Amino acid sequence: MSLITMSQQELNRLEAIQKIRDRRLSVVQAAEVLGLSRSQVHRLLQAYDREGPAGLVSKKRGRPSNRRHSDEFRNIVLNLVREHYHDFGPTLAREKLIELHQISVGKETLRQWMTDAGLWTSRRERKQRIYQPRGRRDCFGELVQIDGSHHWWFENRGPKCALLVYIDDATSKLLHLRFAMSENTFDYLQATKNYLAQWGKPVAFYSDKHGVFRTTHASSADRTSGLTQFGRALYELNIDIICANTPQAKGRVERANRTLQDRLVKELRLQGIDTIEAANEFVPQFIADFNSRFGKEPRNPKDMHRPLAAHENLDGAMCRKEVRTVSQSLTLRYEKVIFILDPTDYAKTLPRQKVIVCDYPDGRLEIMHEGTILPYRTFDTLRSVHRSRVVENKRLDDILSVVAEMQDGREHQRRRQHGPSRQGQKDHMFGIPDGSIRNGYQKRGRKPGPRTDFTNDPAVNAKRQKALARPEAAE
Repeated sequence: MSLITMSQQELNRLEAIQKIRDRRLSVVQAAEVLGLSRSQVHRLLQAYDREGPAGLVSKKRGRPSNRRHSDEFRNIVLNLVREHYHDFGPTLAREKLIELHQISVGKETLRQWMTDAGLWTSRRERKQRIYQPRGRRDCFGELVQIDGSHHWWFENRGPKCALLVYIDDATSKLLHLRFAMSENTFDYLQATKNYLAQWGKPVAFYSDKHGVFRTTHASSADRTSGLTQFGRALYELNIDIICANTPQAKGRVERANRTLQDRLVKELRLQGIDTIEAANEFVPQFIADFNSRFGKEPRNPKDMHRPLAAHENLDGAMCRKEVRTVSQSLTLRYEKVIFILDPTDYAKTLPRQKVIVCDYPDGRLEIMHEGTILPYRTFDTLRSVHRSRVVENKRLDDILSVVAEMQDGREHQRRRQHGPSRQGQKDHMFGIPDGSIRNGYQKRGRKPGPRTDFTNDPAVNAKRQKALARPEAAE
């Protein structure tokens, strides 16, 4: 006895045919129930009498469709997808096959082909990635996780800022905290400098892919290595930095951030602290209490922190360094400031030579050549610009007032487009941004009272049109 597979529709037909043979249902009634014609019901009766229930099974089952694409065509399409569109979805891949290769195939057909070939996994079949816990490192100072947490640390009493967190992987102890306006290079350099001065050099830092730690291409300032300024500073001190691929990988510091956003915020509220400076003075006290509550003992009591070597200069490494070429007139440019070297006997040998500009987090700036600090004077090209006052001229007065209004809205926070953020640097010489009013433009004085919108004043507009109509004004 063989097993017959039937669909629900075929089962319904079998039931109707058996009722007809048992004289419990007429052919006309069966045709109405099944939605078929009388002729089709008679053909089903003949197939049932000839083959039994198997005669009602569709003959197309198990056979390829007459509209089926050939195996050769299927292989051509899949080869194109593998070669050019391996990471495309079926919908986008179909669009590109039509647009670039003039090959038309159904979206669902392509989806099935790509699924069978292992090129596509449906969203239902995709399993959420499982992050299994990683064991702690054995020794204190072997791996230090660093991260920045942006939060309203002072609630409504102060600005939103970032907290730079340094936590040991083996013990979960907070090693250093620093409040800053943002995650910028200068604040990370200063925080890391303080950390290294207190604890020494760890084996490695573990961070995310923030632009301070990692760059995807070689920078214009350091084309040879492609390191960020922070990465270059750690390299000079023989400290490795590892960038985590996912937030879950550095879960130790991520969980610590959530705890800090709960406990530290409340502690700052109880202390009445609402400024970054006061918060940075308070954090050593908080760190000691936090570590006594949540710190763990390492499996190996060995401290992996290393002292600085004799040839390593902590202050000299923790700064921003860029290479410049000295001109024949003993000058160089940095951040739109001309640095004029004092014409000493040593400096006179440096035209066309490379020097290093060291920009420190505390605002100091040194120019060095092979370990020798070069004295200099500065000439700020932005500070030297002094635009003349608006002259009292009937034809130009209103036009220049409109220009001044437009310039009031321009605020440039950096001297160059890709320059460093100086929020974490104090007392530096680059106080004037590259803008309009801040580089010497003197605003016209205004009478007390509410401002008048001259752009919609009919009298002013008429005067302006009259001024523009004059030939000399047009010139």
